[in-house]
Amino acid sequence: MKIVISNIRSSIDTDLNELKHLAAKKLGIGTNSILNIKIVKESIDARRKPNIRLVHSVLVEVSSNLKLTLNGDIRILEEKESSPIIPGSMKMNGRPIIIGFGPAGMFAALLLAQNGYKPLIIERGESMEKRSNIVDSFWKSKILNTETNVQFGEGGAGTFSDGKLTTRINDTRCEKVLEEFHANGAGEEILYKNKPHIGSDVLKSVVVNIRKTIESLGGEIRFNSKMTSLNIKDNVINGITINQNTQIDSNVVVLAIGHSARDTFEVLLNQGILFTPKPFSIGVRIEHPQELINNSQYGNSTNHLKLGPADYQLFYKTANRTVYSFCMCPGGIVVASSSEPDTIVTNGMSEYKRDRENANSALVVSVDPHDFESTHPLAGMHFQRMWENLAYKAGGSNYTAPVQLLGDFLSNQASKKIGCVQPSYTGDIKPTDLNLCLPDFVTSPMRESIKYFDNKIKGFGMKDAVLTGVETRTSSPVRIERSDSLEAIGFNGLYPAGEGAGYAGGIVSAAVDGLRIAEEIIRKYTPIC
Repeated sequence: MKIVISNIRSSIDTDLNELKHLAAKKLGIGTNSILNIKIVKESIDARRKPNIRLVHSVLVEVSSNLKLTLNGDIRILEEKESSPIIPGSMKMNGRPIIIGFGPAGMFAALLLAQNGYKPLIIERGESMEKRSNIVDSFWKSKILNTETNVQFGEGGAGTFSDGKLTTRINDTRCEKVLEEFHANGAGEEILYKNKPHIGSDVLKSVVVNIRKTIESLGGEIRFNSKMTSLNIKDNVINGITINQNTQIDSNVVVLAIGHSARDTFEVLLNQGILFTPKPFSIGVRIEHPQELINNSQYGNSTNHLKLGPADYQLFYKTANRTVYSFCMCPGGIVVASSSEPDTIVTNGMSEYKRDRENANSALVVSVDPHDFESTHPLAGMHFQRMWENLAYKAGGSNYTAPVQLLGDFLSNQASKKIGCVQPSYTGDIKPTDLNLCLPDFVTSPMRESIKYFDNKIKGFGMKDAVLTGVETRTSSPVRIERSDSLEAIGFNGLYPAGEGAGYAGGIVSAAVDGLRIAEEIIRKYTPIC
């Protein structure tokens, strides 16, 4: 008999043997009665420093003849056999085409390949091996490749982040996403940590392994292949054109293009695809010494091996805005993430060990279509581009990022030099005034929030904390409207998916949306022989 026991609270030095003892005590049985034990969830409770606790949920196997008292923390695991997806009977015209190899496209392709559909993946950027070199070259030389960069290429934008696998969605498909990442090289801890992350360095090899898995199942990926138009007849998808001159026939196309594919948005809009502007957030990256965050969050337990570098999540409400931290990267760096000429875009990245000197996070403010001053379907995209271009100019018009010390930002004066926090940005920086590249309705709420955040994280308001502008790609500025069948409204066979289409907000939720799309395709069409 398998039992799930929740809310086992213990010291941060607890090992698996002690956890087994605590589980037995909670069940009211002897330790020897537990045949097997497995951690299914682990989180840190640091609310009552210095008494920091680990909180576990475990799966134990016990003899079926034991009499147990069940309650909210103890339940019998009812193992349900997953129902296979029954393939449909319609025949495909060619192979299913997946446009984009970020999380949504990757997992749509993986599930289709696992079920015999031999997908063809079209990726505008380079393979991971070449992509990493091209990105490194941009960081060093400031020569931007608009097709292969932090936003475009194998793995999508999430590859140059932290590989965070936290999500707010409650979907059983999340388990498949984590299991597939683990099967392809991510650490086992992602299966049970409350805030799992892979790390950008490890994620690169995981993505390549998933690609090879897809290829071994009959799938194919073509790099340096940008979709330049859809082939449509009578509102039915017949295929796509890539690189302006190569046509590929198919009546099933998955649009997993990511939130930064602005030129593709324009192509789709011109072809009649229905777009709706949606809210997102913009702001800056803020950097503190990681040691400061550790001390604030963990106190005397700072640097304990079980805890690792501390993170944080902050929210502050004004009358009509929300200010919050986003994509927090413990022990990470701020990365140059432009994908268009004459723009500055920032993002955060951590490697698996999270062992760099600084902690960084996006510090962003909510904006919505009322702020875009246009009713154009792509007004949010134009809004992003405007502030990115102003950041480019504020930095000197040479891909140097504008930065400002937090103390100067709060005093409304331009920075002249850097203080004790050394910026980690992967390019050049210029101390200046971030009011040059952000609107007052963003900077004012940010200033208002700092005192509140400093009460939550002691030292958050330190005057030498570094703000790097600008963070604009928190989520897609548009939603591609789709029907109950998950097809684009008015276009049979076209499936908008993931973050770029406006249906996800991170690696896991984008991957889950890709799986949902693949399931719909499988239910409708017969596999490819």
